[in-house]
Amino acid sequence: MTIRSHAQSLGFVVLAAAGLTVFTGCPRSESSHKGELLLWHWMTDREDAFQQLAEQYQKETGIKVKLELYAPSDAYASRVRAATQTNTLPDIFGVLGETRDLSSFINSGHVANLQEAMSADQGAWQKQFFAKALANNSFQADNQYQVPPGIYGVPIDVTNIQMLYNKDLFKQAGLNPDKPPQTWAEFLDDWHKLKAANIPGLVSGWGETWMIDCFASNYAFNIMGEKKVLETYRGHVPYTDPDWIRVLTVFDDLRKENILVSGVITMVNKTAEQTFANGKAAFAFNGSWCVNVYKGMNPDLNFGTLLPPRISDKYPMRIWGGAGSSFMVNAQSPQRDDAIKFLEWLTQPAQQVVLSKETFNLPSNRQAVADLPPALASFASQMDATTHPSQWPVTEAPTITEALDKGIQSILDGEKTPADVAAEVQTLKQQQATQ
Repeated sequence: MTIRSHAQSLGFVVLAAAGLTVFTGCPRSESSHKGELLLWHWMTDREDAFQQLAEQYQKETGIKVKLELYAPSDAYASRVRAATQTNTLPDIFGVLGETRDLSSFINSGHVANLQEAMSADQGAWQKQFFAKALANNSFQADNQYQVPPGIYGVPIDVTNIQMLYNKDLFKQAGLNPDKPPQTWAEFLDDWHKLKAANIPGLVSGWGETWMIDCFASNYAFNIMGEKKVLETYRGHVPYTDPDWIRVLTVFDDLRKENILVSGVITMVNKTAEQTFANGKAAFAFNGSWCVNVYKGMNPDLNFGTLLPPRISDKYPMRIWGGAGSSFMVNAQSPQRDDAIKFLEWLTQPAQQVVLSKETFNLPSNRQAVADLPPALASFASQMDATTHPSQWPVTEAPTITEALDKGIQSILDGEKTPADVAAEVQTLKQQQATQ
């Protein structure tokens, strides 16, 4: 779903811009002229790298790319919102928000369909990307937002969310630092050894409920498979189903085993990152952006990644991931073709390598991953295992998701049982279905 603050790192996570209204009219671009492109962005961590690449592009093509940074992301979102009202969007910009927000921009005539450019030369440009990266900015035929099918954004990086473990703490507990747990049983067994060595367990920013939702989704896909999860959202499978009870029991297991670091239920992710970076937790649940964050907090941190330990062998473990940050082309820009050519250049392997090395973000171009640092490479290796609500044909109602996530917090607090939460969520879903 930029990557600061971390909910905003994912182009598919609800951002400060969520719920914005896009005004229609006769769109026009911000004042620009041939030989110059105007690009708005919000990524403070990439400003220097962008500037370096813009200067290189001008030397190669003669076309100047003028960068304008608006931060933090809520300020950027306000700037873009205002530009839709006055029809002064730049040649290149990003849309922060959910799929419905991007669809509003598209249906209002502000975002160009890039399918033709992506498909040129037998799809040469499109084939370079991780498929899951393009999925966040793509619409299939007959989609619920009535957007014409096509690709509407260019991902400049990708991201996914996994578990991490502190290799030095593993050694301290007598565990093999090169063999993290693969199953839930192995995870519990390793935890018992860590606990015996007085080493704290798992930390994550679960005061931000979207991260709880992410973790629960991982186990829902592993325990019951994608089809049954989506059938639940459609109302055909109740949350009181034994498989959903098992998903909720994962959190009860964490409570009973005392695995969670104190304060996780109300902890923001920045605090959780500092905790893990300081060696005060053996495990963390965090996204690929953490490689850069931990580098700043503790350059000597020795950690590895692992998929959330699976409970079932029947279905694969799916993790949230996809495009991190993306750029769109103003559909009404006089420099539309030049803007597309610049974004195609920006996402070629050489430029992707520069961005990745300068910012420690995963490149969106598959061909640029060969020389990644080990920590980043381990995240990149699991991109094919990613999924996300923005890519699903149906999603749960926000009120139900909120009730489920808050119910999970109650389970972690010991206030409610998995059965209690399942019953409450199912009752709410039935009530909403009859309204």
